[in-house]
Amino acid sequence: MTDNNALGFVGLGVMGEPMCRNMTKADLGTMTVFDISEGPVARLEADGATRAPSLAELAKSADIIFLSLPGGTEVEKIILGPDGLLENGSKGQIIVDMSTCPVAIARKVAAALEEKGMIFADAPVARTRQAAIDGTLSIMVGSDEDTFETIQPYLATAATDITHCGGVGTGQVVKLLNNMLLIQSVVALGEALTIGERAGVDRELLVETLSKGSADSFALRNHVKKAMLPRTFPVGAFGTDYATKDITYALELAADAGIKSPAGELAKEMLEKTSAAGYGAEYFPVLLKMIEGER
Repeated sequence: MTDNNALGFVGLGVMGEPMCRNMTKADLGTMTVFDISEGPVARLEADGATRAPSLAELAKSADIIFLSLPGGTEVEKIILGPDGLLENGSKGQIIVDMSTCPVAIARKVAAALEEKGMIFADAPVARTRQAAIDGTLSIMVGSDEDTFETIQPYLATAATDITHCGGVGTGQVVKLLNNMLLIQSVVALGEALTIGERAGVDRELLVETLSKGSADSFALRNHVKKAMLPRTFPVGAFGTDYATKDITYALELAADAGIKSPAGELAKEMLEKTSAAGYGAEYFPVLLKMIEGER
């Protein structure tokens, strides 16, 4: 451990790279980065970060390590796997997971780290890639109060809204419910868009009118207006397979709580159908094509 200003970032993907860039440019400490892809590492080096030769070396050099990984499997491997953060970390080190992963995994890795005197916080993020670039994300944190106060200034470089949700795992609970509601809303909006158009109403007029009433929502203003209306579903945004992963985690959480979620199951089924049709990598509002009957 150094002076509490040695930072590390693992996972420089769609969301991780811009979040790490904002932290690096904020100059709150030295930043060391690690990713299996060369491109984002090189770009962040140009922004002032230092390349770690290995995950183990990053773990030995940083006081606070941020993770932005595809899912729970990767989080568990990076923290608990061979040459991972647990093996190479030290007492007092803080691991902040900004990925979306199952609550059970967050609490499992937290317990393992605690045995070594290390500290864990789950801090999943919400909003879009553009929000990650702009530093206007919403971050939901599960940790003890002292840890939250320690990491908040760093999270503030990436977000305009930071909420302490409670102990470890609660950040993931809120994030998973956020994504479940978003995905359900996008499915419902895709149905409304298709029904309205086939009933003779102009698509754009329908959306503009809905946005003026009680049907207005973040999903309507973003996923419908920016993706469904122009039929723009880029690869590299929040893809169908990622959305499927997140709603699966949410349904696992529901099952653990003894709650059935028919709407969640329906949304998952639509995402799986969309992926099976070959749209797994595209921005998940592409599910509109399934509603319209396109294959």
